[in-house]
Amino acid sequence: MHADKQVGAGHGHGHGHGHGHGFAAKVRELFVPHSHDSSDRLDSALEASREGLRCLKISFAGLMLTAIIQTVIVVYTNSVALLGDTLHNYADALTAIPLAIAFLVGRRVATRAYTYGFGRAEDLAGIVVVVLIAASSAYAGYEAVRRFIHPSDVRHVGVLIVAGVVGFLGNEVVAQYRIRTGRRIGSAALVADGLHARTDGFTSLAVVLSAVGAWLGFRLADPIVGLLITVAILFVLRDAAREVYRRLMDAVDPALVDQAEQIIRATPGVVDVPGIRLRWIGHSLRAEARITVDSATSLVDAHHLSHQAEHALIHGVRRLTSATIHIEPLVTDASPAHQLVAHHH
Repeated sequence: MHADKQVGAGHGHGHGHGHGHGFAAKVRELFVPHSHDSSDRLDSALEASREGLRCLKISFAGLMLTAIIQTVIVVYTNSVALLGDTLHNYADALTAIPLAIAFLVGRRVATRAYTYGFGRAEDLAGIVVVVLIAASSAYAGYEAVRRFIHPSDVRHVGVLIVAGVVGFLGNEVVAQYRIRTGRRIGSAALVADGLHARTDGFTSLAVVLSAVGAWLGFRLADPIVGLLITVAILFVLRDAAREVYRRLMDAVDPALVDQAEQIIRATPGVVDVPGIRLRWIGHSLRAEARITVDSATSLVDAHHLSHQAEHALIHGVRRLTSATIHIEPLVTDASPAHQLVAHHH
């Protein structure tokens, strides 16, 4: 006896909801997904997207303001170290654009072609982020090498120090905001971008070192620090690329898998959990689980048990919004059915 139940495909918790009619409702459906899940779960997902977009708008404005101020000071001081830091700040600000597009696309309703929805748009945005970081690193390195070949004096050292401090403060404020929001809504891309901004803040402090070197009469301090900033950006690039790769390969924190398995095992009536899988789609988690119940359990009771397991998962695993629960009888009774598909594994 098997009983499959997919959360988000026609089953809820009994909460009523309406979809609306007319032109306005149809327009709204183009941008806001509807499902047959409980309305509060839908509202939670939409609120997460709205909060993420709000965070991106505010942090974009903050980083752009920081970068513009630094641009003026670059022209004023002729510092290649500050130029590298400024370029990185522009790139970091621009990462908000693909992420914002991804949040908007991810809110669209699933279709017959994209049956899991459009949450993967966040992963594509992550690739764009990596490319932008790589481009800023390459240009900063080029300018630093060019300054080695054609040395030039740094002007207005005091102003340069102020620019480094401004860069650090601007990035740290944005970093804290993005990380806090990303963790709250379950967006790994937003958290990673916040960590990226924090690293940028420390590279801004390196500009202060170049200014001190110039003040002491060491002309090569500026291009040397420029190269150090380039190396720092490469480390950020490595970490960002690794995060994007893990997301594209459906990697999750093993602790989440352990947590989900423990929650299902604690559900009354569950004998065993032979298999469980989790994957991120955008900033939402989805689960697939095989659970064993007593062979004498009726179809109706098994169906009810699947709802219980789903309900426990939704409330126990943060950001999990969908699950597929496959009910199986005891191993001795399940073997004949398993043999039908065993040669396909």
